[in-house]
Amino acid sequence: MPATRLKKKSPTLAHLKIPKEVILKADVLLEALPYLQAFRGKTFVIKYGGSALADPKQRRAILQDIVFFSVAGIRPVLVHGGGPEISKLMAKSGKAPKFIQGLRVTDASTLKMVMNALKGVNQSLISEIRQLGGRAQGLMGWESDLLRAEKKIVPEGDLGFVGKVTGVNTGPIQRLLALGAIPVVVPLGAGWDGQAYNINADEAASALAAALKAEKFVLVTDVPGILTNPKNLKSLLTTVTETKALALIKKGVISGGMIPKTKACINALEGGVKKTHMIDVEIPHGLILEIFTDKGIGTEITQ
Repeated sequence: MPATRLKKKSPTLAHLKIPKEVILKADVLLEALPYLQAFRGKTFVIKYGGSALADPKQRRAILQDIVFFSVAGIRPVLVHGGGPEISKLMAKSGKAPKFIQGLRVTDASTLKMVMNALKGVNQSLISEIRQLGGRAQGLMGWESDLLRAEKKIVPEGDLGFVGKVTGVNTGPIQRLLALGAIPVVVPLGAGWDGQAYNINADEAASALAAALKAEKFVLVTDVPGILTNPKNLKSLLTTVTETKALALIKKGVISGGMIPKTKACINALEGGVKKTHMIDVEIPHGLILEIFTDKGIGTEITQ
């Protein structure tokens, strides 16, 4: 009798010993593909600063996401704050911070400390981006004629050298983006006479996003997003229209520090930005999860 040939079994995951999590990584990349195609060549303005900068691991994850955007053909613009660093410098000099409407009262000596602190943060972020394989260049908002400003007036008192944005010169940013670099912007502006003004970073980033007609404006912050019940994370609103967001402010559902963040998103939308997002810095790689997955992880505010 002729010998019977044994059929070889097709290799399976069990034979190849490929962990399921490796296959899941491929699935994630495939889920991201349509987003990568849609956003290639588009500009994202990302505001990142304040207490969200404090944790080195969280900061590294956010900067890795931004470098990923750049390598993938998206044009990220990073605007940062640095409130805790400013407060540390003030404490060393024996000067107590004072705030009006959440804005730091900035006299001449405080302005110098603001400049020094923000320059230090800027250089640190640029160094980390370069270590991660990205190209980055700092832009000082007042030195490069990037942000034009005038003194901000509020009825509660004199803010000193605190400004509001009156104009944006996008030229320096566009030149860096054309070279494939990531602009890292210090949110300080200059008046017509050259006087520097301290500008709220959310406001500065929102104005830049509008001037650049960005595809997206993203606030990386230390809150999950907009909650209808601040004590219940399950009350997170994943998508909110501009109209509903304004209604939630009026009702007091959005309150405190969430009001300026929400208004920054609304101002960006009214300036021509297509979508805005708030994401929690505590979620590793939250930028990628919010932008490149179907579900997202924060709050999206849309027109």
